[in-house]
Amino acid sequence: MNKKFVFYIGFFLVLVIGFYIVLTRVIPGYGKVKLPVLSYVLPFQFVNQDGKTVTERDLDGKVYVAEYFFTTCKSICPIMNTNLRPIHEAFLNESRFLIVSHTCDPETDSSARLKVYADSIKADTRHWWFLTGRKDSLYNTARTSYLLDDPKNNLQNIDDQFLHTQFFALVDKSGQVRKIYDGLKKDELEELKKDIKGLLDEPVAQKRFSNNLFGN
Repeated sequence: MNKKFVFYIGFFLVLVIGFYIVLTRVIPGYGKVKLPVLSYVLPFQFVNQDGKTVTERDLDGKVYVAEYFFTTCKSICPIMNTNLRPIHEAFLNESRFLIVSHTCDPETDSSARLKVYADSIKADTRHWWFLTGRKDSLYNTARTSYLLDDPKNNLQNIDDQFLHTQFFALVDKSGQVRKIYDGLKKDELEELKKDIKGLLDEPVAQKRFSNNLFGN
């Protein structure tokens, strides 16, 4: 009787494990820990390094990393973009992935200047965009959409503000921000690479979240 009981338990466990393995192979993302939804990207309109207007709709169906930098930065920006380069190269053949770099200094960083900068770091601008636009719109998007700074800072006079952040936001194919990373920490960059792969396997989802990470 004990032998039969052990046999049935073992047989049941084999069935459960086999069923789980089948599900992980058939259903994309099954069995993996899903990243939470932190916020979603609100409508925007900027101009890229080629002078072309870009909106949030151009990123539908794309997984992307959003960052803020400026071309004359001599401190953290060169390190951040150097750290992004291996990620850029790892997904260079993935049409559903982009890096989107927004300038913090639109008065200096025109489309033409961003183009020169992109060329200087050998970025493939089909997969790494550099955006400029109105300062207030850029800063509001950084804070309200990407959660790279406290939105309360928008209450200050825009002329007195200068956004300088080392953080990256990972956005899924539905325009939802899923995680924030420190762009100066190698371990978090390794996590970013793994998380990108996970989001590429996820289906498009509906946006149902409000942007309130920093509170009311």
